[in-house]
This record gives sequence, structure tokens and C-alpha cells, in this order.
Amino acid sequence: METSVKKNFPVTGLSCASCAISVESMLKAQDGVIDAAVNYANSTAWVEYLPGTASLNNFKSVIQSIGYDLLIEDEGHNQQEDIQVMHYKELKNKTFWASILALPVVVIAMFLMDIPYANWIMLILATPVVGWFGRGFFINAWNQVKHGKANMDTLVALSTGIAYLFSLFSTVFPEFWHNRGQHPHVYFEAAAVIIAFILLGKVLEERAKSNTSSAIKKLIGLQPNTVIVIQENGQEKEIPFSQVIIGDKLLVKPGDKIPVDGEIISGSSFIDESTITGESVPVEKEKGGKVFAGTLNQKGSFVFVAQKVGGETILARIIKMVQEAQGSKPPVQKLVDKIAGIFVPVVMAISVLTFVIWIIFGGDDAVTQALLAMVSVLVIACPCALGLATPTAIMVGMGKGAENGILIKDAESLELAHKVNAIVLDKTGTITEGEPAVTDIVWNVNESNQAEFEQILYAIEAQSEHPLAEAVTAFLKPNSDNRIITDKFESITGKGVVTSYGTHVYLVGNQKLLDDYKVSIPKAGTTQIEVWQNEGKTVILFARDTELLAVIAIADKIKKTSAKAIAELQNQGIEVYMLTGDNIQTAKAVAQKVGLKNFKAEVMPSDKANFIKELQNQGKVVAMVGDGINDSHALAQSDVSIAMGKGSDIAMDVAKMTIISSDLQLISKAIRLSKLTVNTIHQNLFWAFIYNLIGIPVAAGILFPIWGFMLNPMIAGAAMALSSVSVVSNSLRLKLMNLE
Repeated sequence: METSVKKNFPVTGLSCASCAISVESMLKAQDGVIDAAVNYANSTAWVEYLPGTASLNNFKSVIQSIGYDLLIEDEGHNQQEDIQVMHYKELKNKTFWASILALPVVVIAMFLMDIPYANWIMLILATPVVGWFGRGFFINAWNQVKHGKANMDTLVALSTGIAYLFSLFSTVFPEFWHNRGQHPHVYFEAAAVIIAFILLGKVLEERAKSNTSSAIKKLIGLQPNTVIVIQENGQEKEIPFSQVIIGDKLLVKPGDKIPVDGEIISGSSFIDESTITGESVPVEKEKGGKVFAGTLNQKGSFVFVAQKVGGETILARIIKMVQEAQGSKPPVQKLVDKIAGIFVPVVMAISVLTFVIWIIFGGDDAVTQALLAMVSVLVIACPCALGLATPTAIMVGMGKGAENGILIKDAESLELAHKVNAIVLDKTGTITEGEPAVTDIVWNVNESNQAEFEQILYAIEAQSEHPLAEAVTAFLKPNSDNRIITDKFESITGKGVVTSYGTHVYLVGNQKLLDDYKVSIPKAGTTQIEVWQNEGKTVILFARDTELLAVIAIADKIKKTSAKAIAELQNQGIEVYMLTGDNIQTAKAVAQKVGLKNFKAEVMPSDKANFIKELQNQGKVVAMVGDGINDSHALAQSDVSIAMGKGSDIAMDVAKMTIISSDLQLISKAIRLSKLTVNTIHQNLFWAFIYNLIGIPVAAGILFPIWGFMLNPMIAGAAMALSSVSVVSNSLRLKLMNLE
């Protein structure tokens, strides 16, 4: 039986959520396709298909037939990114020039209608706005019509097209109206302003989506371009990363990225594995130790044998899982687009019905009244207010967030955050500072001698390559001038360092080292060590000969605001969980200090993502908060992803929100901001629909039999503009609201 494959393809040309639905339905209809999902937010399509039955070229051609494009095989993400950049620049240019040309049309229509050749001037200015800068709406609308569909582009094209053509007719043939006792009204300003406003909304939307592919690009950038392989004759040879095969012996020098997964066969070093585990303290590796692609070697050199290469490495799996998690998300729900699918044919039907009724019952002036009423319906039903309802609220909401140190990448997360009822927190760099530091030091010497011993300890640790030594030197540096030079410095793997100064031997390391040198530890010191270890701290001992001089505790400090922030979230009824790659003892100590009952230790990146899936399967809306590359899969899997601003660039690229200051208290503010923004969007949509529900029947002439009132299309255009102003004004109220 043929095995299916699942691949990710960039899609270009998507302009709305219903476009994504169209592409998805076309892909699903192809031979050999088992399933397909198109994500409008990051313009990608995940397709599961049978390679022997399905044809990628058919995928591409069928998508091109409906006005979009599918980038297959080697076209990839770089081309998609280039296309997105070009599209964004083009969209900004269109918006700028459409606005420049639309402005004088509005001024003339509102205040200078009596100047000579006013209609012709407006025609000249509005024509490039509608025919050139707005041509995309008409092209997309036509592609939708060919497949029996309607979306926001259809509504824009219909309303602006009718308004423009009606105005063009009135300008070229004014006598048609004069002969019937009517003034030749024109609505060029309505057509031009609609195009400019909708283009502006698309610019705001594209700006929020523009960086979606950079996270994958940076993850791929963790892989080196070339590696050094040790040949059978012992000679070193530099080869491309892609040529590494299982069994190759690879040399890794200080500062190098580790290219593939494997096992050390000679040498030793400290390796920063934060890309995989998220933990800030580099791990000591020696012969037999496992190393992973994408991690960073620090000061030592070693040779390791390749065991997993290509798509089998942990880094490659993280890249693939991030792509899957991003691609598997449902398209951003655009309520307006969905409603437009019903709204457009309804408005068209009403306008046609209006025309027919006026033709039948309009009396002597039936044709004129019928045309005016039909155009009034189409103009007043313009989607301007509907189109602005969401983007203006989102724009103001994002600005409000930025003022408060909350960067929001897209509308989906801002709309969804208020529904969050479970939050998963990474430990290192999220709850804690993310950097090991000396928290406590107890000296077992006279105060008069302490300064000298501090200088000796600083001198020893300054020579050490151990990452914890940096925490000690950072702590002692203000009190030390480092003039002391020790002799016979020796590093003992897994224990610490031994050196001599004067006639004495000095030891810095763990209890195993001190036991080897028969150093006696007082009872008070033993008690202190146990207390600190139970608190999840790493203990370093400093001794001279057989005498203990000091006990030092090093830990990743908990942020001052973490406990308060977690309490605030729990008080809102949100379940808070902590996941960490650290050991159970440290995790338990941190959890107790910040008031957390739910935590898991020693978890890998995939474990975090699977845990989030479990919560989602229980019906929970889950937010993930992290700062490391290792969190990227979990961030992509979550409903609302939040990155700490002092963390990795990749975490911030994957996440839809970023807390600039890394203060967890801002999460509560982000949830509050989401609630206020969503309320504003609902208010905007309510007023936009109420306006249409009242305006369309009035424009159709429902009041004429009762009061003899017939809505002039010019008033319909003004009402449309007023509806837009009311929506924008309501959105601006967000600026005045408090997030506390």
C-alpha cells in the first residue's frame, strides 16, 4: 500500500481568509490528496498526499487557475519571503497614491461641486484609483465569481464599480438626467475613498503577517554551512554540511555550532544546549557524552562521531514540528469575510429587487427613480465600515499594547487571548532571570582575612572554563583587583579545580573534590549545603589545604514579579503550569517559591508541545510563555504564544506576542487588552451592521410610501462615510482605557 507524505508549500496571492478556504477546497479535490489545510496567517498549505498518485505540478496549475500560486519543490521559503516583501511594498505604494488622488476628489465632492468641470476633474482623479490601484479587487472578485463564490473583494468591486460606472455615465451623458428633470449626481468620491480605505486595511494586515517565515529561516541558520571531518589518515578536511553521513568523525572547535547529533570519542568541553533544553547553564561533555545539532560549543575542542544526520537530528525535528504546528492552525477567523459571502448576494438581490419594484410602481419617472434607488442601495451597503471595524480596533489595540511593553504580531492572538484559561510557563528566562548568579556565600574565615581569600578565589575562578566560575567572578569582581597569580592550575573533570598559591593548595569545586583531599566540613557547613540543595541551588566549596574557607550557592534567580504575576493569573481562574528541562529538585523549589502546584521537570521540547496538545484536547484555550529556541515548537502549538523580550530571536519570531521587559505581570495586561479590543470589534461590527440594516431599506425607498422620503445617493455616500468615522472613533476610545 502506498505511503502518504505530508509537505508544506508556501502560497502567494492570498488576500483574505475565504481565499485560503478556496485554495484548501481546490487542493482537497485533487487526485491522491488525503487532506489539506491552508493557513492564511502565514500563507502556507500543508498537504498530505500519495506521491505515486498526486502531481505537484497539478497542485500548482489548479491553484494558479483561481488566481493564486503554490511554490513547490525548491522554490521554498526564500522565494516566498521575497514575494511577500515585494507585495508589501507594492501595497504601500498603491495605498499612498490612492489616498493622494482620493483626497482632492472628496474635497471637490463635498465643498467645490460648483467649480467648472468638477465632474470631469473627479473622473480624471478617480479613474486611476479605481482602475489601476484598485484593479486587484476586481481581478480577485472575478476569480471568485468564476467558481461561484463571493468575498470581501466581490463587495468592494461591486460597490466601487457600480458607483464609478454610474458616475461615469452621469458625467459623459448629463443630458440623460436633465431631460428627466434630474441633476446628474456623481459618486466618484465614494468609489475612490472605498478603494483607499480598504487598501489601508490590507497594508495593516500584511504588516502583521510579514515576519512569519523568519523563524524557520533562523532555525535553519543554526546549522553550519561547512564542517571539519577527520579522514582515515588523520587529516582534517572541510566539507559542506549537507555531505555529512552517519559514522563521520567530526572536529568541533571552540565557538563552533555542532552540525549533527552524535557521541564524543575524544576531547571534552562545555556546550550551550539552551537551543534544545532551554537551560542557561552550559553542560560539561567528555568522551561518551551525547551532543546535538544546533547547540553551541564553548571553550574546548573535541571529536565526535555522527549518529543522526539530515532530518533525523533533534534540531531538524524541531524545525519540522514548528512548521507543522504553524501550518495546522485554523485560518484566522475573519468574521466579515464569512458574512460577506452571504451579504454580497443579498445586497445584489435587494438592489435588483429595488430596481424592479420602482420600474413597476415608479410612475412617470420610474426609470430614473429605479436607477437612483438601486445605486443608493449599492453605495450605502458599501463595506467600508465593515472593512474598518476589525483593523482599526486591532491597530489601536496593538498601539496600546506597545505603549505598555506588549508587542503583538497578529490579530488572531489579540482576539483569542481573552479566552485563555490555561497558561504554560517555561522556567528558565521566563519565571527566572535565565542567568546563573551567586545567591549566597558563607565564609568560614576571620573578617580580617576575608578580602585576601576573595582575591585568591577570584584569581582561581578567572582561570576556569566552567560556566559557574563566571557567576563567581561576576559576584567577586567589584571587590577584587585580580593581582594574584596562582600556580599549577589543574582542572579535574566532574569535580572542580586545584591550584596552589604560596605554600598552600587551594580547591574550588564540589564535595567529591574536597573528599579526595580530606577536607573536613564543619556541621554548620554540611547543614547549610543541604538547605541550599533543597532549594534547588548549586553549591560550590572553596578550601585551602584541608580547611574549608567558604560555601557558595549559585542559582538562576526568580524574577521579583513572578510570584505576584502567577497569583494574579490564578485569581482570574486561569490554570498555570510550569514546564522545565531542569531537574526535579530545582523545579520543585522554584514552583514552591512562586506558588505553583502544577509543574513538570526534565521535559524535552516535544514533551512541552505534547502537554499543550493534551490541554487543548481537554477543551482548554492554552497560552505558552517561553524565551528559548527550545520553546519554539510549544509556542507554535499553543493557541496564544508569548515570548519574553530578553529571550531568543527565534522564540520571538514564532510567538504572536512578545513581552518586551520579560515581566510576567504584563500577561494579565495582555489578556485585559484582548478583552477590551474584542469588545470594541464587536461594537464596531454591531454598528456597521445596524447601519446596513437600517440604511439599505431606506435607500431602497421603504419610507417613500409613508413619508414620501427618497434617499439621495449623495446622502447615501455621506452616510457611508459617517459610518466609517463612527467606527474609527469608537476604536480610538481604546487609547483611553486602563489595562490594570
